[in-house]
Amino acid sequence: MTQFGATILGCEGLSLTANEKAFFADAKPFAFILFSRNIDTADQIRALCAELRASVGYDAPILIDQEGGRVQRLRSPIARDWLPPLDQIMKAGENAARSMYIRSRIQAHELRDLGIDSNCAPLVDVAVEATHPFLKNRCYGFDKDSVSEIGRAVSDGHLDGGVLPVLKHIPGHGRSQVDSHLDLPTVAASREELATDFAPFKALNDLPMGMTAHLVYEAIDDQPATISPTMMGLIRNEIGFDGLIMTDDISMEALSGSVADRSAASIKAGCDVVLHCNGDMDEMVAVATASGTMTELTQSRANAALSARKAPKSVDIDALTAELETYLSE
Repeated sequence: MTQFGATILGCEGLSLTANEKAFFADAKPFAFILFSRNIDTADQIRALCAELRASVGYDAPILIDQEGGRVQRLRSPIARDWLPPLDQIMKAGENAARSMYIRSRIQAHELRDLGIDSNCAPLVDVAVEATHPFLKNRCYGFDKDSVSEIGRAVSDGHLDGGVLPVLKHIPGHGRSQVDSHLDLPTVAASREELATDFAPFKALNDLPMGMTAHLVYEAIDDQPATISPTMMGLIRNEIGFDGLIMTDDISMEALSGSVADRSAASIKAGCDVVLHCNGDMDEMVAVATASGTMTELTQSRANAALSARKAPKSVDIDALTAELETYLSE
């Protein structure tokens, strides 16, 4: 059995360099993630996915952010263009959950065809009126019950299509009023108020993988959740999530210190794997060194996630497309 490194890594371009192949062979990242810089044509994506897996010698998951709207790495003509999630949900009305299942099932079909088998969705952060614009229309709604229902539909659509969903941003990013790519959000809500934010994650705590939130919950701890043992304990014990937990991108400006320091702190806090996205080789080496290899417990969570990656169920994409259009045509 392969001993995975406790990382998920990106790469620099449209194909792997010799240095990247050698590094990945040694670092053995659990998975990889693709961004716009890695995307040109469908055949090129398939070749890159094959290269990534060949570099480590196993069927590593390959992740992408394909939420729709602004956060959509694959676009026409390679894949369909989608409305921002909240826009579709508002348009579909009482059919919101079904429409998001169909959307996710079609997305999974498109991803698998390219060699990609994990999507960083569902995003079940509960929005409020003050939610920062970087996040707001990526959310599924403003109340915990509808967000939970739609989050389950999105997860089911991906799993039925053979794509692993990634639940984000645990334990809830909806109250953020700054962009965590650039600054550290601080949330002053009480523990009682935060129960609403935590509820969708608790409802979906059986999913195979999740992603942390880089923000401070003042009522609980003064450290960002990703590097807070207290918050990671809450995620495991109060929310009850026992899947594989990855950090949000460790290079985001919400966190301070070097990427090595951030990586070590997140692993120490209780994250299973460190996500590093920008493909910078020097940073990847530092992250891999600081993160180390998976513990026995983390390895078991990783294997459980891999076991959840099933062959796609048969599907009539044309029929699903026609059904979705009926929900969005008004």
